[in-house]
Amino acid sequence: MKHAYRVLALTSIAVFLVSLDLSIVVVAKRTIDEELDGGSLITWVFSAYAIAYAAALLTAGRFADVFGRKRSFLRGVLWFSFGSLLCGVAPTAWFLVLARVIQAFGGAQLSPASLALVLPEFPVEKRTQAIAIWGSTGGLAAALGPSVGGVLVDTLGWRSLFFINIPFTLLTVILGQRVLRESKDPNAQRKVDYPSAVLGFSGVALVVLGISQSEVWGWVDGGTLGALVVGVLLCGAFALRCHRAQFPVLDLKLFRLRFVVAANVAGVLFSMGFIGMWLLNTFWLQAVWGYSIAVSGLATMPGPTCAAAVAPFAGRYADRFGHSRVLFAGASLLALGTFGLNATIPDSPAYVTHYLPWMLVTGIGVGLSISTLSSSATAFLKPTQLAMGSALNNTFRQVGTALGAALSLAIAAPALSRIESARRSGESVLDVSKVEIHGAWLMNAFIYLAAGIAMVSIFKRPTESQMSDARGA
Repeated sequence: MKHAYRVLALTSIAVFLVSLDLSIVVVAKRTIDEELDGGSLITWVFSAYAIAYAAALLTAGRFADVFGRKRSFLRGVLWFSFGSLLCGVAPTAWFLVLARVIQAFGGAQLSPASLALVLPEFPVEKRTQAIAIWGSTGGLAAALGPSVGGVLVDTLGWRSLFFINIPFTLLTVILGQRVLRESKDPNAQRKVDYPSAVLGFSGVALVVLGISQSEVWGWVDGGTLGALVVGVLLCGAFALRCHRAQFPVLDLKLFRLRFVVAANVAGVLFSMGFIGMWLLNTFWLQAVWGYSIAVSGLATMPGPTCAAAVAPFAGRYADRFGHSRVLFAGASLLALGTFGLNATIPDSPAYVTHYLPWMLVTGIGVGLSISTLSSSATAFLKPTQLAMGSALNNTFRQVGTALGAALSLAIAAPALSRIESARRSGESVLDVSKVEIHGAWLMNAFIYLAAGIAMVSIFKRPTESQMSDARGA
């Protein structure tokens, strides 16, 4: 088993970096804008990464199965490293946006391949615990993004956010050549149905584009509605093509598995609540309490730290008590923490008494939830479905992230606008109504509860036949 844990550690490093770059750059928005003078284009530094990453995931899973998971993983790491270098030296905002797209393509290529490399190294009975560790690194990275990003921007400048990736990615490639074993879908011919790949990529890209830009364009804007409608139609055409194609990008039989459906439905909801809670917490610390970027980032640290401590044990709990029960417990704690924070947080800073306790509660909830979602989606799949199943789960969660961010920002926007106006006019922010932010917090708390209820309602433990298939028997 020593080799298995070396593979797990190596792939987790790459997944950590990819997840970190989804959130780490948000804290540098103002600094990047001041240096590159990007104006409205700066929003695309963040949106372009999320859109390209989500859109490329589905096709990346199939390419890994057909052409080799080790090959896809290492190639993805190299592309991610190259994109990071380009981001670090970017002379203009346009250049930075294009470099972020290259980064995202690399991240999308390595993510499903990484899990497909890990799981065959473990017996089915130990996969849930392995995925708990693998999944917790991604969740921890996303939560740590504001903390790490704030410190790096304040000390080394925004370009360090990208340069820091390069030594870790190069080390991963060097060690990966020695440690990783190549694997493929033995039943897959070296063929990919490229029309379905184009339909899937375009459909997901347009859906995420419409959702992520809705806060800027407006939900009833022609661009938003057009992107969503065309994206949904293309996703429908993608599903139809996958049903008919001899070598589909996505095996639709995955949706016959109750544990896969439950994990993806709950994953969308969890991601909506998670990104919304994180954004609102950060806004409150900075806009209302007046914390700096670095201090607000450090203030969130206890939550991710608690999640990282709990997540490795979540797999053991899931094996013992059931995935649906552990996810429901985690979602309930997240809802409780969000309800409690919303009900008690004061306008004046009171970190130890009114913020920290709720961060610890939500941290435990994240630790129980995030790895359980990943393991329930992939631990019981056939070896030939691992990369595809991982890609599907990641795609659903990225769509959930985009939707959660858009909804929370849309609801909280009036309060944030009033706070910004008060600061410009020299008025006291404490006198500004913040009812919309509280409303957005409540929405996210109910979304967490919905994730737990969906998991309990839909999830069904794999049958003995499915377990036998997962073992490759």
